[in-house]
Amino acid sequence: MATSRRTFLQLVGANSLAAAALGRPAAAFAEQARDRSGVATDTAGIIRLSANENSNGPGEKVLAAIQQSFGRVNRYPFQTAGKLREAVAASNAVPTDHLTLGCGSSEILDAAVMAFAEKDHGVVTALPTFELVGDLGKHMGVPVAEVAVTKSLELDLGQMSEKAAGAGFVYICNPNNPTGTLHGAKAIEEFVTDTLRRDPHVTILIDEAYHEYVEREDYRTAIALAISNPRVIVSRTFSKIYGLAGMRIGYAIGQPDTIRRIDKFLDPLRLSCLSSMAALTAHSDPLRVPDQRQRNHDARAYTVNALKEAGFPVVPSEANFIMFDARRDIRQFAADCRAKGIEIARPFPPLTTHARVTIGTMEEMKKASEVLRQVLTSPPTSADLVAPAFAPAFAPAALRRGQPREC
Repeated sequence: MATSRRTFLQLVGANSLAAAALGRPAAAFAEQARDRSGVATDTAGIIRLSANENSNGPGEKVLAAIQQSFGRVNRYPFQTAGKLREAVAASNAVPTDHLTLGCGSSEILDAAVMAFAEKDHGVVTALPTFELVGDLGKHMGVPVAEVAVTKSLELDLGQMSEKAAGAGFVYICNPNNPTGTLHGAKAIEEFVTDTLRRDPHVTILIDEAYHEYVEREDYRTAIALAISNPRVIVSRTFSKIYGLAGMRIGYAIGQPDTIRRIDKFLDPLRLSCLSSMAALTAHSDPLRVPDQRQRNHDARAYTVNALKEAGFPVVPSEANFIMFDARRDIRQFAADCRAKGIEIARPFPPLTTHARVTIGTMEEMKKASEVLRQVLTSPPTSADLVAPAFAPAFAPAALRRGQPREC
């Protein structure tokens, strides 16, 4: 990446201006957002299970805090953002200079790619995973290595470690979006060790957007790795379990020098007093995370069981969404679901027969499960049938052997 371009980005910050400087105009962002979420705007009568949002919302305390902050919108958010930074740092037992806030974790990811990827040292990411990192790398013109997930839809950490030699930036989403699969603490620690042994100059970002939903006992956050190693960063968001996707609040944790490199590509006025107060209020509620985790657990278990009874096993998920093989083209499947009032996610190549469904409220999932069952048990048309990229290891043995998939 040319020095003049980097200097310019440092001056203007990372969001839309950075995207425009890299040839990714605002219109392209909007088009991608529409495609990723399935709908450009909310539609009456549609249950939206397409964007991994929290259907329970942020809660009454947060809504009240937002309303009470209306009279302060004439002020810059320095004070409230500073309090939020202090609170988040304290809850994670890190000094404040080890943490930076972003306009959602997506801005953090953008800034990290621009800080650590260059034309001779590109990006390593998974396929499929959250696409922002790979998309930005391609728009920047840096090499992007996309490593396919395994047959059990887990990240192929071994292959990603091998590809990391000579790269500038490695992206690990754990749990991974869209598959929901998780790697335990030992696997992540070994990956970091192996990768940095191959190339001690590469930077690894571990995206923990769904951290608060994880229930598996072998999981631990990678924050300890980020605090001890300048080549590791952890990103988090308030968009998921806290229900603040529309407020755009995220953060990154790492060593001070690493955080300062990211900060060069962040707009210093990136937060609003409303968003920072909303996040601060949500973060200070001790009941929020356990309550939302349990709600998600119950609604997810209900949906998984309904799909299992219909003959469609679900990929084990540690997030607020599930993925399963619908055994038909997902574009048509999504259209059929939408016609019945349920909006699910778009396809995630190469998993062109796999559907990702966000877990909403229990009421929403009861309605959604019935719609999914109706559509899945109806005979697919010829347009619905496409060759799967691969048969996942958790599928019935007959399906793994490549025998015809019946609906």
